[in-house]
Parts: sequence; C-alpha cells; structure tokens
Amino acid sequence: MSGHYEAPIREPLIIGHKTYHDITEDIARPIEERAGKLWWASLYAALILFVYGFGCIAYTIGTGIGAWGLNRTINWGWDITNFVWWVGIGHAGTLISAVLLLFRQRWRMSVNRSAEAMTIFAVCQAAIFPVIHMGRVWVGYWVFPLPNQFGTLWTNFNSPLLWDVFAISTYFSVSVVFWFMGLIPDFAMIRDRAKTPFNKKIYTLLAFGWGGKAKHWQRFEELSLVLAGLATPLVFSVHTTVSFDFATSVIKGWHSTIYPPYFVAGAIFSGFAMVQTLLLVARKVCHLEDYITMYHIEIMNIVIVVTGGMVTVAYATEYFIGWYSGSRFEDFTYLSPGAAVGPYWWAFWALIICNLVVPAAFWFKKVRTNIFWTFIIALIINIGMWFERFDIIVINLSRDYLPSSWTMFKPTVIDVGVYLGTIGFFSVLFLLYARTFPVIAQAELKSILKISGETYKAKEGDEHH
Repeated sequence: MSGHYEAPIREPLIIGHKTYHDITEDIARPIEERAGKLWWASLYAALILFVYGFGCIAYTIGTGIGAWGLNRTINWGWDITNFVWWVGIGHAGTLISAVLLLFRQRWRMSVNRSAEAMTIFAVCQAAIFPVIHMGRVWVGYWVFPLPNQFGTLWTNFNSPLLWDVFAISTYFSVSVVFWFMGLIPDFAMIRDRAKTPFNKKIYTLLAFGWGGKAKHWQRFEELSLVLAGLATPLVFSVHTTVSFDFATSVIKGWHSTIYPPYFVAGAIFSGFAMVQTLLLVARKVCHLEDYITMYHIEIMNIVIVVTGGMVTVAYATEYFIGWYSGSRFEDFTYLSPGAAVGPYWWAFWALIICNLVVPAAFWFKKVRTNIFWTFIIALIINIGMWFERFDIIVINLSRDYLPSSWTMFKPTVIDVGVYLGTIGFFSVLFLLYARTFPVIAQAELKSILKISGETYKAKEGDEHH
C-alpha cells in the first residue's frame, strides 16, 4: 500500500510536519484525555432528545399507529420518509471505505472510519421505523422467513418490503465487520498505551491479539480487499432495493424506472453531506485539522457536486416528462407544475432550493474551500433530502385517483418526537464513539506518511528542483 510513488504536485494529505509518534499521540488524545464541557453538554442534549423520542415510540406501541398523522389516503407518512432518509445518510460510509479502497484513493484514510461509524448508526435508526410501523412490534420477527408453528405463515418473496429486510440486514452486517476489522490495529495501539487495568482489559479483548506482525498485516490487507469487493455491490443494491418499495407499486408518481439510479445518487449525495456535517465538528473538537485538511473537504464537496448533478438530471427528467406528456393527471405527482403551485408548494420549493440551487455554490472554489459555508450547505442538503423523501411519499399519496379521497397530511407531536428521538439516538452513539474509538484510522495514515506527509513532500520537491 505504501510503496506507490506520488507526484510532488499533489497536495499533502497530512500537514504540520508530523512523525509517526505525533500521529499516535494526536489520534489517541481524545480517548485518553477527560471529556470537555462541550462534549458533556452535547451528550446531555442528545440524551434528552433520545429519551423524549423513545417515550413517543413507547406511546405509539401502547396506543397504536393512530397516534401518528396517517389517514386512509396517506398511510405512509413521516415514518417511511425518515426510514429512507436514514438509509440514504448511511450510504457515504460504504462508498468511502469500499469503493475508494478499490480505487486506491488515499484521501479516504482520514475520513473512512467516521463515515463507516455513521453508516452503522444511521442504519440502526432506519431499522426502528419499519418495526414500529408494523404496529405489533412483538411479532416483528415475522418479516424473516423463519419456520413457525402457524403452518402456512410464510413471507411473501415477491414483496419489495421483504427484499428491504434482506438488503438492509446484509448491508448492516457487512458494514459492522468492515468497520470493526479496520479498528483492530488501532485498538491494539490503545491497548499498549492503556494506563488503567480496566481499559487494558477491554482494549485487549477488542484487539483480538493483534501484534502488528507481517503475517497479521498481510491478512488484514487481503481481508480488506475481499470485504471491499463484497461491500461495493451493496452501495448500489441497498438503495436500489429501497427504491423498489416505490417503483414496483402502481401508484402514480412512484411507478417509475428512474427511481433506482436516482435513489442511489441521492443517497450518496445526502451521505456525503452528513459526513461533512459531522467531520467538520469532529475535526474542530478533536483538533484533527492536520489530518482532515482543506483538500479532503474540497474533494468531498466535489463528490457532492457530481452526485448533486445526477439528482438534478433525475428531477429535470421527472418534471419534463410530466409536463411534455400533456396529461393533466401528471399534475398530481411530486415533481410537476401542479406540485409547484399546489397545496404542498412549500415542500416542493424546499426540495428545489435545498437540493438544486444551494449546492450549486460548490461549483465555486472559494465556497467549497470555506469551512463555514461547507458546513451550512451540508446542513441545507440534509434538510433538502428529507424534503425529497417527504415529497415522494406525501405529495404522491395525498392526491388519490378519486377526488373524494384527496386529503392533507398533518404530523402529530408523536411523529415529530419519534424523528427527534432518532436524531438524539444517532448523536449519542456518535459522541460515545468519538470518545472510545479512534476517529481516524491511524495505522492506515502511517502507511502514507512518507508519501503524502508534508515534510516528506517538501524533501521530494527539493530533490526534484
């Protein structure tokens, strides 16, 4: 991995004239030092949301789905909107860790660990919604094809909802294995530095006897490639399967062949926006500016521009075909002239502004190399992608085939509470992860220090001159 030549013209990926020891110290510091006031304040705020959200979930289970704002016409609402949103957010992690590993992109090494953690935590949130949407949570295991005492009770393999169960559980398990395997050398590093017997014991268990021998590294690299090969199809298959929930139905606005590629591009778009949102905060709080450099941030913004362009083409296609068909029934779909001026005009324009207009600012180098604007635009994209899912579900369902069935969706306090609870839960998991696990893969960074480190780059440059 470390033997490749790198052109001197490329920007260094590790700045600040670091040595191997500096990397160890900088990455172990957030774990070994006491947590600051800001971390505790964030944790308490996230815990309050988490407890409130789970109170709302308990109320939903006890009372029934009638506690939500659903009705006979709109029988999917905030719950499935949030489910698709969370699955999409988890997408960038696998793309960064698997696809970019296969393409030997070294810049991923500073961001892959946190992106993978984000994937796992986001999928945990996504899984909550379909389970509670069943109403009878205690029979949730019926979604799996398990032998049972009911005779002919079996899952419907023709249903995309069942494909979802398989796609997401596979995605989750492969992501966890990939993430944990990458952590093993770092756990060994913390084990060897541990001050207390308790910490030493915990990290010894987690390190699986890693000793840093050549044989260990050989197996580590081989398994990384195998797992990356397994995870790469998942990047495309998971959100494709989620899109089938809509595309295989006969509901207007959903029955569309553009959905699978459009959902995958949208998932990577929102996933990278979430990685930017979290990593810019982690970079500041954990003092990792020398490892997550402006170069990393700019490259991720370029990925956002590319995937945002794909999403824009999909929107334009949907809108144009709806208009060009001349069918007035097309006016009731989520991307149509009718949606732009109809009762959900605010949701339509929130989608257009947040996903098309605002991210276009990243075409300008000044904007995509500005930390403040990157953070703000990433937040706006996250909001816009939530509105995209809301529009797909609610606008398409609100105008049924019979005008007598037309209705509006009004979320209840419980709807909002469950959503806020998952944001709180996600934040709690990420904050605890940042205090107990190395946020950056230090073993991988050390492998590129002599190729992409600022000190070595400068020496190389001098030699070439």
